[in-house]
Amino acid sequence: MIRVVIVGLGNCSSSFIQGIEFYKNEQETKGYVRREIGNYLIKDVNVVGAIDVDKRLIGKDVSEAIFAGSNTAEKFTDVPNYGVEVVKGPVLDGVAPHMHNSFQVDDNQQPVDVAAYLKEVEAEFVICYLPVGSEKAAKFYAEEALKAGVGFINAIPVFICSTPEWSNKFKEAGLVCAGDDIKSQFGATYLNRVLVESLMYRGFNIDNLYQLNVGGNTDFENMIDESRLQSKRISKTSAVSTLFKEGEAPALRIGPSDYVPHLKDAKICYINVNGTQFGNQKFELELKLKVEDSPNSAGVMLDVVRLAKVAKDKGLSGNIPVVSAFGFKSPADKFSETDILRKIDDFLS
Repeated sequence: MIRVVIVGLGNCSSSFIQGIEFYKNEQETKGYVRREIGNYLIKDVNVVGAIDVDKRLIGKDVSEAIFAGSNTAEKFTDVPNYGVEVVKGPVLDGVAPHMHNSFQVDDNQQPVDVAAYLKEVEAEFVICYLPVGSEKAAKFYAEEALKAGVGFINAIPVFICSTPEWSNKFKEAGLVCAGDDIKSQFGATYLNRVLVESLMYRGFNIDNLYQLNVGGNTDFENMIDESRLQSKRISKTSAVSTLFKEGEAPALRIGPSDYVPHLKDAKICYINVNGTQFGNQKFELELKLKVEDSPNSAGVMLDVVRLAKVAKDKGLSGNIPVVSAFGFKSPADKFSETDILRKIDDFLS
């Protein structure tokens, strides 16, 4: 078993937990990236704890909480009772002022001692699924993981595992750290990177590019506040700009652009690329991708958790470059998608 505690029991966590159950009996063979990683299957991931701030989730078993509150992720399987109640964590900057209806906080309830809780449930890894912009909260949980002797997996665009400061902290503690900002299985960032790599490989020159995303879940609602979106824009833009040689990146505009409530957990991505081909002739590419947002993230996170466990088994610590490059938009070490697949194979061999 790989024992994980989830911080932020929102839509992505809902799909993550549903995914464990959906593939538990291995009757379904489609949809995941890798069936086996090391000696670990999806069913070997065990959620032993959950932390949130929404009073509608706290005290409920995780099997019920993932479908409560403002969660709109599609239900694609039944989840049995886990015997794991959601506990309250500190709010810090985890709830933006405009999100108090979507995340209903009970200010009278005391938060749990996080480090003690992680030790009590014997967690191996903390998965940070907090809202975008929760910089203080994300770093708080990273510190609590260090205190508890627990690895840290950062799904949001707060730069922790990708920085030498934090990577060294986890390395000195003998703990695995992976992040930052989860990269979906086949989402806007991955698709954009593959397109750019293919165009450049075939000799096309890119003059300008934009990627606009709209969606209807609380992630997009949270990002209405532009001040919480700064790190997200940096993360998504660098995921593409780093494919170019230094100083040669074209004009780029990448990031969330609007919140459309009736889309619920659906996300729509629009990509436009302009440039020149052979003979200095113009070309333009326009593309639309529509996916269910949270399941698109969950498949990769289930791979990342198992990769992190393999890294732990190997005695590795700190940021694990190949794991972070595979699963996240803002890893410390940047590789092409082709190189990432080769490096993952080497890592697992």
